[in-house]
Amino acid sequence: MVLAEVLFGDRYADVHAPWRALFAGFDPGELAGLGYEDRIAATYEWLRIVDQHVPDVEKLVCDPEGLAALHEWAAPIDGGLATVAGIHYNLFLGSLLDHGREVGQLGRAGTFLCTEIGHGNNAARMGTTATRDGDGFLLHTPDVAATKFMPNTSAIGGPKTAVVAARLIDGATDQGVFLFVVPLDAPGVTVELLQPKTGPAVDHCLTTFDQVRLGREALLEGPHGAIGADGVFASPIGNRRRRMLHSIGRVTTGKLCMSGCAVGALRQVLALAVRYAHIRQVAALTGGNGASVPAWAYRSHHAPLLDGLATAYAATLLHRAAVADPADGTRAALTKAWTTWQGRQAIIEARERCGAHGLFDANGIAPAMTAFEGLITAEGDNLAIMVKAAGELLLNGEDPGPDPDHLQNGLVRIERIWRDRARTALRAKGRSGPLDRWNHTVTAALRHTEAMAGRMAAGELLAAARRTDSGLLHALHRLLALRLLEPATGDLLAAGRLTAAEVEALPALRDETYAELAPHALTLVDAFMIHDDVLARHPIAAPDAAAHAHRTLALCR
Repeated sequence: MVLAEVLFGDRYADVHAPWRALFAGFDPGELAGLGYEDRIAATYEWLRIVDQHVPDVEKLVCDPEGLAALHEWAAPIDGGLATVAGIHYNLFLGSLLDHGREVGQLGRAGTFLCTEIGHGNNAARMGTTATRDGDGFLLHTPDVAATKFMPNTSAIGGPKTAVVAARLIDGATDQGVFLFVVPLDAPGVTVELLQPKTGPAVDHCLTTFDQVRLGREALLEGPHGAIGADGVFASPIGNRRRRMLHSIGRVTTGKLCMSGCAVGALRQVLALAVRYAHIRQVAALTGGNGASVPAWAYRSHHAPLLDGLATAYAATLLHRAAVADPADGTRAALTKAWTTWQGRQAIIEARERCGAHGLFDANGIAPAMTAFEGLITAEGDNLAIMVKAAGELLLNGEDPGPDPDHLQNGLVRIERIWRDRARTALRAKGRSGPLDRWNHTVTAALRHTEAMAGRMAAGELLAAARRTDSGLLHALHRLLALRLLEPATGDLLAAGRLTAAEVEALPALRDETYAELAPHALTLVDAFMIHDDVLARHPIAAPDAAAHAHRTLALCR
């Protein structure tokens, strides 16, 4: 199938098919009647099953594509499983491997402690300290603000080992943030399970350390800093923030994992909503008694779902491009923010189109809605990472160049408009200092990065359409570009990049594109490769209205 090949590439059999088959065997319905802590425990049992199916742990941990694919297929099944698997394989084992340590099959689940109650994106100034003491260290939480916030550190599912970020205090010198390996059942470690929050069941906790004694081997050393045979700390990196960024480098791969979760969950939700729209019967506009048609027949119903399909295809291809260049942190940030923000909006719309049935966990849409709130925050809150990217791109961003496609070129032009506005604001005179200057620049700078991310996503979709000469992909690109251009038509008109007649023609072109795509929606979602066993669990995905009714009734018995 050409569309499936576009979405999954030529490595589907090696990278995606094993995860697709494995996670199809996990039934979220088995967790439905469990209490909060029992559900968490079951998630760790699932993690052990996953680990038994990983033939080479080190190979997986070193493979951003494989890690992202794990998340892509796990997230639609259970967000909690995707969360603990990502923390264990990427943040915990990945940090160990990146610092020259050996890793193996799951003995104890691993976790990662960086964020504190009082320190988020200013983690370089975190409060947790690891003070050299003889041949080892004393790990300590000096005040409540330094409490590690929301790592999965409880003993539910068995004792865990953590990689803990702390400031290395060497005598009177603060050497910056390094990572330390800490068994969480060690004396002096206190863990308090937090109350359930929005989203999947994960054992998020508050974690503190009271002079926890660690051996010399606890410190994860590397090119960013090490203690020599003479006992003297040395680092070729003079900047402490750069040392920290080296230590926590796994968060970039984590962003790719989050965008993997987003595209996997988005595709499954849309597959469910589109299928349901084809079997859900509503009154027909015939004037006769009892006549009905599928809800999909109405433009008001299928238009937002087709917009969602355009988003899902573009988000998947944007994610693929980011995974292919895993060292590009700015691209990873833009991809993570665009896929999760855009995915959330598409899922909210899909839920509404399913009416009350979309609210039930058994139909698979409501859990995805709440899981997206976590994706938007995890591995860097979207707004924070977009602000960082905005600053970098404002000074170092490259011009994308024109595109022969009229609509795609409109996205290029709006990106340039906001870039130029941001640079003009940055150079403006009369500002009282750096903060005042940035505050007068950031709105335009953020619009620039948002426009860039949208242009990149649409560009990946257009490139796929050109490679395959697919009319459906060209239509999806047209639909996405029209939606992204709609709020910018005033700017393009003012800049002389669109005429009034062209602006007036855009709504009709969008309607024509809906009409072109509507008959092919099931073909578009079939390319998502959702496993038949997964679809069979959701009443909303039944083949006809009678089967849907029987499946729904079965939930009450």
